[in-house]
Amino acid sequence: MKAEVEKIENNWVTMKIEVEAEKANQALDRAYRKLVKEVDIPGFRKGKAPRKILENFLETEALYAEALDFIMQEVYTEAVEQTKIQPIDAPRVKVEQFEEDKPLILNIEVEVRPEVKLGAYKGIEIEKPVVEVTEEEVQEELEKLQKRHARIRTVLEPDGVVRKDDIAIIDYKGYIDGQTFAGGIASNVSVEVGSGRFIEGFEEQLIGAKPGETREVKVVFPEDYRDKNLAGKEAVFNVTVKEIKRKELLPLDDEFAKDVSQFNTLEELKEDLRIKLKEEKERKARQEIRDEVIKKVVENSELEVPETLVNRRIDAHLKRLDERLKVQGYSLEDYYKAADTTEEQLREKYREQAIESVKTDLVLEEIAQRENIQVSEDEVFEEIQNLAKDYNESVENVQKTLKLRDNLEALTYGLLIDKTIKFLIDHSSQVENKSE
Repeated sequence: MKAEVEKIENNWVTMKIEVEAEKANQALDRAYRKLVKEVDIPGFRKGKAPRKILENFLETEALYAEALDFIMQEVYTEAVEQTKIQPIDAPRVKVEQFEEDKPLILNIEVEVRPEVKLGAYKGIEIEKPVVEVTEEEVQEELEKLQKRHARIRTVLEPDGVVRKDDIAIIDYKGYIDGQTFAGGIASNVSVEVGSGRFIEGFEEQLIGAKPGETREVKVVFPEDYRDKNLAGKEAVFNVTVKEIKRKELLPLDDEFAKDVSQFNTLEELKEDLRIKLKEEKERKARQEIRDEVIKKVVENSELEVPETLVNRRIDAHLKRLDERLKVQGYSLEDYYKAADTTEEQLREKYREQAIESVKTDLVLEEIAQRENIQVSEDEVFEEIQNLAKDYNESVENVQKTLKLRDNLEALTYGLLIDKTIKFLIDHSSQVENKSE
């Protein structure tokens, strides 16, 4: 078999394939033997009609189409291996010649993985984030812990007015243009004054109110409010304060440390907070370095991102969104309606992100190939063991799940990308961040 490749445009190529006459004849004979058993031809027992009779009965095209089905996959696979192209979509097949005792000639157009022109990817200079934990940061974490474990008491007279940081238990009824609206009426709602969880200005207007007092609260719904029917509209709420609760902070001492942690002293607790803050900053620093080196390596590279891969990435995103919505009892159609959008608009919204994602993967794949970075079976097994530990499952069950859901290949690919990024980081030039 002979196969020749010619680039057409962008990421499309055409392959001219010539298959030996003997092989083409074998495919025709195989097709005849299959079809003759399936067709009832008057005057002949099933499976006994001569080939010419079968061709006349079915028309010649049917026999040749069946023969092409038999030979196509084998021929295409061999041609791809021979020409070393990397198809990313199904081929478009045109038969130039298919006759008995003559070579089969095919013209195949197919979109292929684009050529990636790598720029500099070793020695990339990146700023190394400074990892430092200040006493102020430790104190902030300590105060968050103090607020989280605050005691809540009901406020009585004479302190019985709403203050900032108080929790007010309220009933409310909202009006727009004098009419109530969906979602505008509720009872026994807890409002932490100053938290910013309600519409801007709502919480602040409760300050100074006493239990049993009803206030008129005026607000304007944000232009980007989730309910488009309310977005940008003025509303008036009649709000009744039913009860006020106030947080009492525990003193920051050794007893506090014993109450909220496994430590016996406040200093031990602070040291633990300091260690955790540093670990979190180190994690963020590693992520920043990872993101920066990838960004610069991709920026240094040149390639045409195939539309097929971009659309495939958007399809995958929408599929994941659909699966998450189904778990919550919703559909994509419900989402489109609630978000006042369409599938086309959502696809366009994700388009730039998909382009960057595909481009990044293609560049990293090219680097992995050039540097002969590979993932061993031992590395895959080690990752499966880690997953089993994380999910408290047996290794055997995790392996079965991965195989059933066709995720083993994705797992291996993820490890390859991670190894490639580690290679880039190990070969980067990290300088201290002078702006810190």
